[in-house]
Amino acid sequence: MQNWKKSISLTLSSQAVSMFGSSLVQYAIVWYVARETNSGLMFSLITLSGFLPNVLISVFAGVWADRYSRKSIIILADAGIALVTLVLFFIIRSSDSFFIPLLVISAVRSVGSGIQSPAVTAIIPQIVPQEKLMRVGGINSSIMSIVNLAAPAVAGAILSMGAIEHILLIDVATAAAGIGVFAFVPVPKLKKALERQKGGYLTDLKLGIRYGFKDPFVRSTLIVITVFAFLISPPALMNVLFVTRVFGDNYFYLTLNEIAFFIGATAGGLLLSAWGGFKNRIKTMVVGGLAAAVMTVAMVITDIFWIYLAVMFITGIAVPFTESPLMVLVQEKVEQGMQGRVFSIMNMAMTLIMPLGMALFGPLADAVPIQWLMVGSGIGQAAVAAAIYFWKRYYNQGVPGVKPPDNGLPITESAQ
Repeated sequence: MQNWKKSISLTLSSQAVSMFGSSLVQYAIVWYVARETNSGLMFSLITLSGFLPNVLISVFAGVWADRYSRKSIIILADAGIALVTLVLFFIIRSSDSFFIPLLVISAVRSVGSGIQSPAVTAIIPQIVPQEKLMRVGGINSSIMSIVNLAAPAVAGAILSMGAIEHILLIDVATAAAGIGVFAFVPVPKLKKALERQKGGYLTDLKLGIRYGFKDPFVRSTLIVITVFAFLISPPALMNVLFVTRVFGDNYFYLTLNEIAFFIGATAGGLLLSAWGGFKNRIKTMVVGGLAAAVMTVAMVITDIFWIYLAVMFITGIAVPFTESPLMVLVQEKVEQGMQGRVFSIMNMAMTLIMPLGMALFGPLADAVPIQWLMVGSGIGQAAVAAAIYFWKRYYNQGVPGVKPPDNGLPITESAQ
């Protein structure tokens, strides 16, 4: 890891460039549907098309990330997403009605993201020293927030001119640039990826699932993220619909909504990187979760847009304090040869539960005031954060170097 700073710089840069284009497309699709239909049901459909395929492919993606070159997986997934985006461009150019193609292409892009996600997360500890993971996590959070800060501004400007298809071409170009940069990153291959594969896919999958459910730390983490993912569905996925209903259905407000959040998230990531968080990673996560819960409730107490933006800014600050410590803990405590599968299982939990939440909350938002959903979400988040704090067996695992109890697997088996 002598040149780890160069390697992680190129890796984070390449992913930032690629994510910028992907974010443009995501905002374009979601905003188009929200503004054109103003329907909780239609909003739920486009959201589900972007999440459910991710869940299904994650069953395979974790095993691939542990069996094969994670670098190759990331590059191929990026290229595949760019290709289907180019197909959507030509469909839009030749048709006046393209809601169904939007759903289909959104689903295919979700497949690519599901393949790429566990490989990207698991590759970082391969090129970064363990003692630097938290700071790198904070930096990465800030970079992603900067990308997400720029993306809605650019998307809003382009959509205001009524040219959604131009955003698709930008995504293709950024994917090509990201692949070009990442190709120069030297990534050491896992021992398993260099060996002739023994046993089938199902064998590796069963080992990963067995590891996830028998390892106390991983099992507890899955419980936490599953409950939390369900509770944050309204503010995370329906704030666009919230803005259009409460403040007006124009792209300017939607753009400012995203910008306020991601300025806060950028600041939060930089603060976390400079500070490093509490010694107990889970304490950092609990504090961030409580702050986000309070802000979710505060979101609905005003009909003044500028006050709402201030609340979104503070919410953004809290987010890196909940996400980064959890990812770093998994990178620290889970064996390298299992990380692809563990991150895949976590990804499945989050991406399955949030659409299920949307399937409930989307139609419900057409029957009750959306503000009620936000308040209920905030109260639930606060309850989860408090429960984690008093769950001492799990809470104490937040200290680096403290290993979870024996997971009951033979070391030679669990290291595969």
